[in-house]
Amino acid sequence: MKPEELAKQEATFNQLTTALLAELKADEQLTIELSGEHSQFVRFNTARVRQTGDITDGQVQLTLMHNQRSSFREFPFVGNWEIDWPEAQAALADLRQEVPQLPSDPYLVLPTGNASSRDVYSGQLLAPEAVAAAVLTDVSGLDFTGIYGGGASIRAYADSAGQRHWFATETFALDYSLFATDGQAVKGTFAGSHWDQSAYGAKLADSKLQLERLATSPKFIPKGQYRTYLAPAAIAELVSMFSWGGVSEAALQQGSSALGLLQRGEKLLSPHFSLTENFGRGLVPRFNELGEVAPLKLPLIADRKLVNTLVSSRTAKEYSKTANGANSSESLRSPDLSPGTLAAAEILNALDTGLYLSNLHYLNWSDRPTGRVTGMTRYACFWVENGEIVAPIENLRFDETIYRCFGDNLLLLTDFQEFIPEVGTYSQRNLGGMWMPGAIVADFTYTL
Repeated sequence: MKPEELAKQEATFNQLTTALLAELKADEQLTIELSGEHSQFVRFNTARVRQTGDITDGQVQLTLMHNQRSSFREFPFVGNWEIDWPEAQAALADLRQEVPQLPSDPYLVLPTGNASSRDVYSGQLLAPEAVAAAVLTDVSGLDFTGIYGGGASIRAYADSAGQRHWFATETFALDYSLFATDGQAVKGTFAGSHWDQSAYGAKLADSKLQLERLATSPKFIPKGQYRTYLAPAAIAELVSMFSWGGVSEAALQQGSSALGLLQRGEKLLSPHFSLTENFGRGLVPRFNELGEVAPLKLPLIADRKLVNTLVSSRTAKEYSKTANGANSSESLRSPDLSPGTLAAAEILNALDTGLYLSNLHYLNWSDRPTGRVTGMTRYACFWVENGEIVAPIENLRFDETIYRCFGDNLLLLTDFQEFIPEVGTYSQRNLGGMWMPGAIVADFTYTL
C-alpha cells in the first residue's frame, strides 16, 4: 500500500471515529475496531503459478455498551467517507434497537483510560511482478506447492473513553511444501518484513536436502519412548497449546488449565524453558479489543515456574485480579521461547540415536489437568542412528506431558530461533507468529 493510500485510510478512520462519538448519548459507551489489508496472494502448484491477485479489504466493528449490556455490529470499511459513514450510522442505529433487549452482563468491562499509540512499520517486500520468479528460484522439476501472501495490514482502535491506536505493518509469509513421488512431503515457511533472497535460498536448499532423504523407504518405529529432536516448527505446535487452557488466568481460576500443577508448585519445568510475550519485534499490535496496551515484554515461565499469566480485564473484574493487557481469549499473541546452546551443525550428533521431527499436527489435550497432549508426526520426520539420518518414518502418534518434555526431559535447546509465522487467511491475512528454538528431549512417548 502506498504511503498516501495508508494516510487516507487513517484519515477516514479518524473522521469516522469523531463523527460516531459525536452521535453518542451521555449514558452510552462505544468501541471502534478496524482490521484492514492490502495484500497480494500467489498460489503455486508443481512449481507453477496457478492463481494470483491482490485484495484490498477492511472491516469495522462497533460495540455499543449501555446499562450493563452490549452488542456489536460489523460493516465493510473502504476508506471512503461517503461510503463508510452511512454504513456506520446504520450499524449504530441497529445496536440501539438491540442492546436494550439483551440480558445484563455483570462482568461487562467498559472502556477506560486515555492510552494512545501510533506504530507504522515499513517493510521491503517483493514487487508484485517479482514474486513468481523469486519464489520459484531453483525449484524447476520439483513438485513445489504453496501460497505467498504479502502486503500491508492495519489494526486500529478508538473508544468513547478517549483511547486511540493505529498500527500498520508490511509483512509477507510463504507457506510451501515439496512433495516426493510417493506422496511424502517436506513443509517449510519463510516469512518476515524484509524479503532476503539468499536466506530464502538457504531455506529452500535445506528443504530439498530433506526431500532427498525421503527417497528411502519409510522405517516402522514401534511404540515406546525415544530420544527426540523437535525442530522449531514442532516446538511451536506444542507451545501453541499454552493458548488453549494454559497461560489463561480465567482457565486457572476455573480449574481447567494445563498449567494448574505448575501454578500450585506441584510440578516444575526445566530451568532452560523461558517463555515470554515479546512485542518488541513489532509484528503485532500491543493493544487489545479494549485499547489496553500490554507490556513490551511479559515473562510467563521463568526459573522453572509460572511467573505471570495472561489476565484480561473481564477476568480481572470477575476474580479480583490485575489486568495486564491480555486479549479476551487470554491467548499468546507474540510468544518468544529463549534459545539455548546447541548449534545447528551439532543437532544430529547430540541426538545420537532417536527421532528427528520436523513438524507435528492435530494436537489436542488428552488430559488437560495433567498437561498431557497428543498429536501426530508430520512431514519430513526421520530415524537417526549414531548421528546419521537413516530413513524417514511412518507417521506416529505421541502422547506426552508438557511437564516431562519441557521439564526434566528437556536436554538441550538450539542456539538459534526460527520465526514460525501465522499463515492463516480465513477472513483476513493473519499477523505475527512465534519465535522458537529446536529442542532435544529424552524419552518422548509414542503410543502408536
